[in-house]
Amino acid sequence: MPNTPEDRLAADRAKALQLSHVSRETSARLDSFVTLLLKWQQRMNLIGPSTVEQVWTRHVADSLQLLDLAPDAHVWIDLGTGAGFPGLVVAAALADRRGTAVHLVEKSPKKSMFLRDVVRELKLPALVHTVRIEDFILAFSDPADVITARALAPLPKLLGFVAPFVEKGAQALLPKGQDVDAELTQASKCWNIEYTLVPSRTDPRGRIVVVRRLERRIKE
Repeated sequence: MPNTPEDRLAADRAKALQLSHVSRETSARLDSFVTLLLKWQQRMNLIGPSTVEQVWTRHVADSLQLLDLAPDAHVWIDLGTGAGFPGLVVAAALADRRGTAVHLVEKSPKKSMFLRDVVRELKLPALVHTVRIEDFILAFSDPADVITARALAPLPKLLGFVAPFVEKGAQALLPKGQDVDAELTQASKCWNIEYTLVPSRTDPRGRIVVVRRLERRIKE
């Protein structure tokens, strides 16, 4: 049994990379990302302290699994990126794919500083937008393939954020926990949703809501 923090982190890394196989180049970039994350974590609370030793399975692998749901996507938008999940992980995995662009939307200036540091150090195909999500939606007019948001808001509110992009042809990938059924029931009161639920590889209770069409219900 691993008995030091370093051993436990290494064991968690091995487990994560069994869940999602990546290239040697990608794993090297992810190693550098995690190193920077843990360095910044000493100065500011980027992830929950209780998840530090499970950063690979709880956060990295949880993000990597989204790639299989949009294998041909080039332009990604990640709302409320926070510590870089899933946006920075996606950018690290797709860094060698020509035409990749990952837009990281994060209103916190401090977290945006961290995101920019990682993007610069790892030379990732990502752009950090330090704005409120509502302002980004109004300003961003380019086409996108995928819109993501992880641990950002309940589904009824979240669908309002992703709707402008889905309406233009993007697919929304929204990781959710054990309350996803209740959130979908509540959201269906306001939205007509064409979606599928994909089981999470990292959380037996979690599922990913894959939204392909979305239309606000007309109030009678």
